[in-house]
Amino acid sequence: MHENGTNLKLLFHCCCAPCTLACIDQLPARDLSLFWYNPNIHPFTEYLSRLKTLEAFAAANGLPLETAGGYGLKPFLIAVFPEMENTSVRRRCEICYRLRLEKCAQFAAEKGFAAISTSLLASPYQDHDAIRRAGEDAAAKYGVDFYYRDFRGGFRESQARARSIGYYMQKYCGCIFSEEERYAKKPEKREQS
Repeated sequence: MHENGTNLKLLFHCCCAPCTLACIDQLPARDLSLFWYNPNIHPFTEYLSRLKTLEAFAAANGLPLETAGGYGLKPFLIAVFPEMENTSVRRRCEICYRLRLEKCAQFAAEKGFAAISTSLLASPYQDHDAIRRAGEDAAAKYGVDFYYRDFRGGFRESQARARSIGYYMQKYCGCIFSEEERYAKKPEKREQS
C-alpha cells in the first residue's frame, strides 16, 4: 500500500455520485479514474439513475469514468443465491462488497492501475471493516494495492452538497433486499383492549 498515495495511478470504485463526492477531495492520486461496477443495484431504473448521475459528476469534474459489465441482476443473484436462506444481511453485504471490489481490482490490474479504493468507505451505513477486508483481499489477488481511507467524516456534508447540485439521491443501498427493507411496511401496533 502506498503510504501517502502521491503519484498513485488509482482506480476508484464508485457506488454513487453523492458518496463519491464525499471522497474525491481527499484522494491524493494525481492519476485518477472513476470506476462503475455495481451489479447489486436494482431495479433497472435505479441502476440507470445512479449511473447517469455519476456520469454527470465525472464530466463536471473532468474525471475519466470506466465502466464494466452492465445491469447485473443475474450476476448479483448468482453470487448471493447459494446462501440465500441462511445468509444474514451482514454476510450478503460482504458477498456484494467482494463481488464489486474484485471486479475493480481485476480491471485495475488489466489496465495498469497501481491501486484501487472505493466510495463505499464514505457511508456510515455500510460495514466499514468488511469493505476494507474485501478491498485488501481483492487487491492482493490481482497484484495491486488497496488505498484505504475512512471517508465517513465528510458524508453528511457531501449529501447536502449533492442535494444542492441536484444529484439523484437514492433511498436505499441498492440491492433488491435493501429496497424491500427500506419500503416494507412495519406492522401496525394493535391497541390493547
